[in-house]
Amino acid sequence: MKQLFLVFLGGGIGSCFRFLLGKYFNPFFTNFYLGTFLVNILGCLLIGIILGLTYKQDLLSQNQALILATGFCGGFTTFSAFAFESQNLIKNGEIAFAALYIGSSVLIGVLAVLLGLWLIRSF
Repeated sequence: MKQLFLVFLGGGIGSCFRFLLGKYFNPFFTNFYLGTFLVNILGCLLIGIILGLTYKQDLLSQNQALILATGFCGGFTTFSAFAFESQNLIKNGEIAFAALYIGSSVLIGVLAVLLGLWLIRSF
């Protein structure tokens, strides 16, 4: 029950941060969802750092990893919004922007996880 509460708490906080960043950054462009993009990339970097800290000499406990990785990052990042926004760009005929948004989100997201893991291994 404690683990469920930790995931719930972290997810709620992550969702609030996602909402605020999306509300602030999404209006900058009409054909690129900057807020969602930044949230997903930052979330990828954070989960790389969090899991790197967890695996490197157990610097984070299992409960800390639960609240931060599963909870916060799970609530913070949003694949469903990414998918909806991608189809919205396609529906509106913004094929090039859709391809840029999808490709850069996936590629940079994976690179951000690798960067987070590398940062922790390096220090």
